[in-house]
Amino acid sequence: MSNVTEYKKITAFHPGYYIADIIDDMGITQAEFATRVGTNVKTLSYLVNGQANITNDLAKKLSVMLGTSEKVWLELQCTYDQQLIEIQKAKDFDEQTRLARLIDYKYFIEVAGLEATKSNNEKITNLCKYLKVADLRILLSSDFLVNYQTDVNTIEEKNVINSRAWVQTAINISSKIETKPYNAQKLKSVLPEIKKMTTQKPETFVPRLEKLLAESGIAFVLLPNLKNSGVNGAVKWVKDDRVVLAMNEKSLKSESFWFSLFHEIKHVLQRKVKTTFISYSEEKMIEENKRLEEEADRFAANCLITV
Repeated sequence: MSNVTEYKKITAFHPGYYIADIIDDMGITQAEFATRVGTNVKTLSYLVNGQANITNDLAKKLSVMLGTSEKVWLELQCTYDQQLIEIQKAKDFDEQTRLARLIDYKYFIEVAGLEATKSNNEKITNLCKYLKVADLRILLSSDFLVNYQTDVNTIEEKNVINSRAWVQTAINISSKIETKPYNAQKLKSVLPEIKKMTTQKPETFVPRLEKLLAESGIAFVLLPNLKNSGVNGAVKWVKDDRVVLAMNEKSLKSESFWFSLFHEIKHVLQRKVKTTFISYSEEKMIEENKRLEEEADRFAANCLITV
């Protein structure tokens, strides 16, 4: 292992780099230096080669022997550690750049108010902060946002990352929506009124729909379509008594909106609090969740037939 680490324009010098120089300047062997400083050859070798860090005890011994302060050596170690972090961040950003290019950053400027920038690193930083992840690659993790009713292995990478970004955006926006504790009976009682809304214009039914669902414990979020997400709607329980129901507003003025809405309402009534349901334009479901999806489809169809 080297006592100098470089990546692009960042260089990190391990304290051992400076100790190696001191040994050379003194014209002695590592073994003799180890004896003079009061440590063993193996420990010193690890230190010189960047394989061990400066300890408080070693900083004290070096300060006495060389007439420096302990702070000098501890700060060298701290600076090295910070530079390693910067190097790893630079590597991480480079590896995330490909994923960042799959996401329409302009969408988040318009919907989430993210700062406009041409820098890929700044885009990644802003997206990670907003989506509440340490790395965009986490959006591809099989257990991100708990668990999906859709087999993500059958969906393209760009669709997975954007659908999850869309859902997290809905969750973020929902935090500003006040709701009462979830009440299944209340939700069932307002379904007849919701059914009658199918003949109304969005500007009429949306405010009333938001109110009825909030009183039932549901934070209703209408979001613009995010390119490559392919999401029609989603249901995510954020607490045992609070659930987010998000809908894509692209179909707001069509009949498909109502089918998707009742489909998602059925998922709410199923109350699978550990499952995030995402309805894609072309769903590829895993076998164990087909029953829940088919049940939701029947529920939506029956609701619309009786309108």
